[in-house]
Amino acid sequence: MNPPPLGAVGNGAAAPSSPLRIAFTPNLKQNASEAEAEFDTPETVEAIRGALAELGHTVDLVEVSGPPAMTIAKLEALNPDLVFNTAEGRLGRYREAFYPGIFENLGLPFTGSDAYVCTVTLDKNLTKTLLAPHGIRMARGAFVQKAEEALKLDLRFPVILKPNFEGSSKGITQDSVVENPDTLRQRLRSLLKSYPAGILIEEYIVGKDVTVPYLEALPTNGGVMTPLEYVFSENVKSSRKYVIYDYALKNQDSDHVDVRPLTGYGPDTVQALQEATKKVIQVLGCRDLGRVDFRVTPEGEIFFIEINALPSLEPGAGIYVAAGLAGFATPQSVLGTVIQSALARNGLLDRNRKPMKKSRKGLRVGFSYNEKRITPGHDPSTDTEAEYDSPKTLDSIRNAIRAMGHEVVDLEATAELASVLPTADVDVVFNIAEGIKGRNRESQVPALLELLDIPYTGSDPATLALTLDKGLAKRIVRDMGVRTPAFFSMSSGKAKIPQNLRYPLIGKPVAEGSSKGVMPASVVKNEAELRALAEEITKKYRQSALIEEFLPGREFTVALLGESRPKALPPMEIVFTNPKDEFPVYSYGHKLESNQEVRYEVPAKVDPQLLRKIEHAARAAFLALGCRDVARVDLRLDADGEVNFIECNPLPGLTPGWSDLCLISDSAGIPYQTLIHEILSPAIRRFKEKKKLLMQGKQNHVG
Repeated sequence: MNPPPLGAVGNGAAAPSSPLRIAFTPNLKQNASEAEAEFDTPETVEAIRGALAELGHTVDLVEVSGPPAMTIAKLEALNPDLVFNTAEGRLGRYREAFYPGIFENLGLPFTGSDAYVCTVTLDKNLTKTLLAPHGIRMARGAFVQKAEEALKLDLRFPVILKPNFEGSSKGITQDSVVENPDTLRQRLRSLLKSYPAGILIEEYIVGKDVTVPYLEALPTNGGVMTPLEYVFSENVKSSRKYVIYDYALKNQDSDHVDVRPLTGYGPDTVQALQEATKKVIQVLGCRDLGRVDFRVTPEGEIFFIEINALPSLEPGAGIYVAAGLAGFATPQSVLGTVIQSALARNGLLDRNRKPMKKSRKGLRVGFSYNEKRITPGHDPSTDTEAEYDSPKTLDSIRNAIRAMGHEVVDLEATAELASVLPTADVDVVFNIAEGIKGRNRESQVPALLELLDIPYTGSDPATLALTLDKGLAKRIVRDMGVRTPAFFSMSSGKAKIPQNLRYPLIGKPVAEGSSKGVMPASVVKNEAELRALAEEITKKYRQSALIEEFLPGREFTVALLGESRPKALPPMEIVFTNPKDEFPVYSYGHKLESNQEVRYEVPAKVDPQLLRKIEHAARAAFLALGCRDVARVDLRLDADGEVNFIECNPLPGLTPGWSDLCLISDSAGIPYQTLIHEILSPAIRRFKEKKKLLMQGKQNHVG
């Protein structure tokens, strides 16, 4: 007998008696392209995350679209009780199996089917081959990888073509139904160019598209629920010769489709659909949840189409509709049953059917920072601590680290830090310290940490020293092939000025952050204005002024997370809204408070070609400068629309709902705690590697 679902009680969901730490692993949809059709939208991700949290669990979002090494590092750092998996994978015939395979190798229990089942079910032809000996009826068909193979087929027309290794109706259009051999070969050639792994050809069955959802932990009917039909609007039915649930209806015109309990058939047909679903689930070994699709003729004949081991969990999905008919009316109750069956098969329930948590010991995480005690204002004399962090921001970071189960040890980056660190007994350090003074100030804390062999977040001392000097950073990035505006430095107002630069020019302190020293008056139109500006900068900031050609185009900032293969989040555009501003700049004043002259477009509205150029320039700069874990790269377009590097900030601000990085991560569906975790997890991985090497060294010494 199946166990009762965790937290699923009729119309509601009670909080479990033993809350779990759950890693939620979706592929987050960043755009409306077909390549990401199977991914979860930010709205779906938030709906699932919220439902899991309402069950009483701690939920850590681990978005998997970046480099696999980053995903593994995050999972190892979290060591969750359970992984709630919706990841579809990105490339290849085995993409849905990729992440379950990782979970298994990391020893992490997870929801849903294993790597083998995900491999089989993504392959429509292999699925049918395995089911055929078990009496599952299906349309006659064939799998082809060359258009010429269609000449040998003995099939009755019309037939329907579909990519063999795709879901979400990818590659299926009205043209997918063909009525003669000549058209078949023509369509095959076209489809195989887009889907060379192979096409499944099946005889077209006139009838209804029917789906039967499955939840293993439901206490009745073996988890098989009420069959549902896809009901199309009259407009769709009247405008199409073949009413099929194609890509357009599934992904673009979903308002014309409704999912309802199957009508027009007797109880024998309903029972036959449920029995066939049970058989499919049993033969293929699908676990926890699933969806089996059929085509049912007007006479009630049932033909198997496919199975989805990773069914949609977006709001309104069929699995919720069917569960509601079974008395499980909320997303929480549905997701609770998924968790229940995953825990049960992994032996993680005690005798009272309560979840058993892993014994987990958090780390001692040092937190190095500079606290802001002088509130910056428009008076330039108040900007001395503009780069430091407010008590509110510091508390937000502390709370995010504690929420991961770690202890936080404050390490304010004062002159006494060098004597405090050796006795702090910390495992890793979350570093946002800006340092105290000098052109190498951002390197001070990481250098101390390296001296004491303490792993830490973020870039190393060399990178932090390099990026703080904007002129040096530009030289490195330019040598790596990334455009940057022509520039030079002035040590005083009397310094020599190159003759080949074109006005207007913009000047700023060469080694400051937070736009310190950048004002509307920073753009100059002639030599006299330039010399006056350089004199002002060098006297106030006691450093050279960086002078560069002013670029008139759009301005963007890109957040990157990771190491050798950083993940670029969707770019943010700084939009200047004052039409009277001849030379708009993102100034120090804009960063003090909300300003009517600037708004943030996030994600930026850019065409695919420009997006590729922006991401390429940002990644190239990140790698050229040796950044690690996190950075923000600022870019601007020149008069020709080409992307230019402006500067890189490897210690970007982390004020929730305010800092550029946080606005970008919010728009990408990455909650604040998850952002902090993404920054911290590579340092935890480095800590574990260090610990492993020490153990190996001890064993070798003993040997």
